[in-house]
Amino acid sequence: MKSIKYVFLSTLCLLFLASCSNGDDTEVDDEKPSISLAGGFPQSCSELKRGETYVFKALVSDNVGLASYSLDVHHNFDHHTHDDQGSQCGLSAIKDAENPMIFMENYAVGSGKTSYEVTIELTIPQDVDTGDYHCAYSVTDVTGWQGRTSVDVKIVE
Repeated sequence: MKSIKYVFLSTLCLLFLASCSNGDDTEVDDEKPSISLAGGFPQSCSELKRGETYVFKALVSDNVGLASYSLDVHHNFDHHTHDDQGSQCGLSAIKDAENPMIFMENYAVGSGKTSYEVTIELTIPQDVDTGDYHCAYSVTDVTGWQGRTSVDVKIVE
């Protein structure tokens, strides 16, 4: 009886070990997607005129695949910063927002793309507060990694 138990347990252990994977059959994505504003719009310290329409552009890319991107334009009247922000521009005096521009939209990228040119046409409303703003791009890849970048811009008369 002991030998049957021993054979049974040994066989069970061998089956268990044989069913384990060494993990080499799946690659782990450990790279965040990137955003390039080289040749894009806006560049740091750009001035955007109220009532004008602009085409916001950036190039996003990823080693595995892109899922989505977003554009966020919000006021910086309190002089806050973002950890992903590039160069900073001279800021106007701190002020309270009365009618600030706030634009936040998410967009999907078609499946199978590892590179995509973001082009978003956006009109600056005629009645928004002038002053300091941030333009923030973000991109998410198919595995959930996110890349971000922000630039300072000004909305002017």
